[in-house]
Amino acid sequence: MVREIVLSFQQNNFVDPGKWVGFDNFTTVFADPAFGAAWLNTAAFSGLALVIGYAVPFVLAVVLNELRHAKAYLRFVVYLPVMLPPAVAVLLFKWFYDPGSGLFNQALGVVHVPALSWLDSRSTALVSLVIVSTWMNLGTGTLIYLAALQSIPGELYESAELDGAGLLKRVRHVTVPQTKLILLVMLLLQIVATMQVFIEPYLLTGGGPENATVTVAYLMYQYAFNFGDFGGGSALGLMLMVVLLVFSTIYLRVSREEAER
Repeated sequence: MVREIVLSFQQNNFVDPGKWVGFDNFTTVFADPAFGAAWLNTAAFSGLALVIGYAVPFVLAVVLNELRHAKAYLRFVVYLPVMLPPAVAVLLFKWFYDPGSGLFNQALGVVHVPALSWLDSRSTALVSLVIVSTWMNLGTGTLIYLAALQSIPGELYESAELDGAGLLKRVRHVTVPQTKLILLVMLLLQIVATMQVFIEPYLLTGGGPENATVTVAYLMYQYAFNFGDFGGGSALGLMLMVVLLVFSTIYLRVSREEAER
């Protein structure tokens, strides 16, 4: 982190001695047309991932917790994507998204829905990346939530059932209050992870089409390793770090208030 701060104020190619340039690196990245798109795409990706990737594992954990049979098998199936190397999982979805023979378009053809240009259209490219990310990380979140659910005393659910509470009411009045802290922790981890999204745009879209999927982390990579501008890449990294520190500070304050109640 300290090295990144130093580099963000230098012109440095790691061959010649570093030259102090003040805020020139920040001025350069601010003037880049891709800068605004990168932040907007990163925010949109994080928002979509929160709607999909944050909620789905919790719902899936609640369903698994309610099952009486095949729990171990289903936990294994849910966690299986996490065991795949990320590059393998992403390239698997690249085949799924193929506009010609891809699995998704074949499935759409069965129900007579026109094929989609999943990765080549501005309207679907970012959502496609969110789907990949959600599938890749679904297992970890689900198992963490499942562990939290299984630590809830069974008497609370029994009392709720005696009062006539159905599944949704039990989730609302028992499950959510009892898992509030772990929900906050997972929310922070989700934000931190999604705002650093890199491998999906790098392998699937290259930031396209028309910068529709370029993210801050991907733009940082481009500056450092495609343009050889390590100062510009470090400036972007420093800005991203500051944003994540803000989220972390908010989380620490909220969690402290929750612990004091």
